[in-house]
Amino acid sequence: MDLRNQTIMVGELLDNPRSRAVFQRRFGKLIQHPMVEGARYLTLRQLVEMAGVIVPQKVIRETLQELQKL
Repeated sequence: MDLRNQTIMVGELLDNPRSRAVFQRRFGKLIQHPMVEGARYLTLRQLVEMAGVIVPQKVIRETLQELQKL
């Protein structure tokens, strides 16, 4: 999947069944949190920066790699 140098919008990733499945598999119920809807208007890069505070860098890296393989 073309992540457009991480400028793809999170909403676009969530609307795509394959990329949504990656998020679901890696983050489970967190993907159902009400704040996820607000994240739809962020770029992937912005989400990565914010998530870096609570999500290990290894998990972020692996998730990005998996998304790129789609």
